[in-house]
Amino acid sequence: MDTIATTERMKQLARAAARAGRRIGLVPTMGALHEGHLSLARRARAECDLVVLSIYVNSLQFGPSEDFRAYPRDPVRDGALARGAGVDALFVPDEGEIHLDGHRTRVEVEGLQDTLCGRSRPGHFRGVTTVVAKLLAIVRPAAAYFGEKDAQQLRILRRMARDLHDDCIIVGCPIVREADGLAMSSRNVYLTPDERRAAPVLHRALRAATEAARGGEASAARLTALVRETIAGEPLARIDYVEAVDDETLEPVREVRGKAVLAVAAWFGRARLIDNVVLGC
Repeated sequence: MDTIATTERMKQLARAAARAGRRIGLVPTMGALHEGHLSLARRARAECDLVVLSIYVNSLQFGPSEDFRAYPRDPVRDGALARGAGVDALFVPDEGEIHLDGHRTRVEVEGLQDTLCGRSRPGHFRGVTTVVAKLLAIVRPAAAYFGEKDAQQLRILRRMARDLHDDCIIVGCPIVREADGLAMSSRNVYLTPDERRAAPVLHRALRAATEAARGGEASAARLTALVRETIAGEPLARIDYVEAVDDETLEPVREVRGKAVLAVAAWFGRARLIDNVVLGC
């Protein structure tokens, strides 16, 4: 596995792959790799000729009171895990490689970025889209792989690629969960033992709402109330939001008639965790 630290060397690899007709799959990450990330790499390995996994802790997507400096970093472990998942190239640029001196350009997806997590984290998705757009320009992948846990991010990036006429396919991959249902996240390491035992309540709440929807319940108000009531039974959980939104536009829905995303964000101590299910599919 090659480790690449500069954008110029990454571009050289991408150009060589294009000349050889090799299809690049990109897995963008911020490191602190876990099984969720590795599942993306394995999917890319199955579908592409050359797998690039990037590790870049993106300061633009962190708010002033968020955990940029404390965000978990373990490059040695990450490298070993990436190699084991079949990654061909590990792209590990620093800030100066991603953002040229005096950079002024930002990428925004209006509307989609302002709901759900965007309300709690203003500017977050502008940071995500700006850096992912740069990664797509540098690596020139045929496909880029993202987890469905970040439902809003996935839909924003698909819209960004479409609007910018980027031929890269934004591939969503299933949520990978712990045995007790907790969605895997790099921020799970922040949980104390008691918080870790409490956190699967998010999945239990969404599962209860899923069963209710399968039983014929279509009211978004009643489904979200069921999620809130279930989470409220866990004293260590503090809800940020519970919402049912259209699968494409992310606009709130009153009834689940087509595909809808039931999304939740909640705090457990210092860890803000998100989860979701897609209803009506």
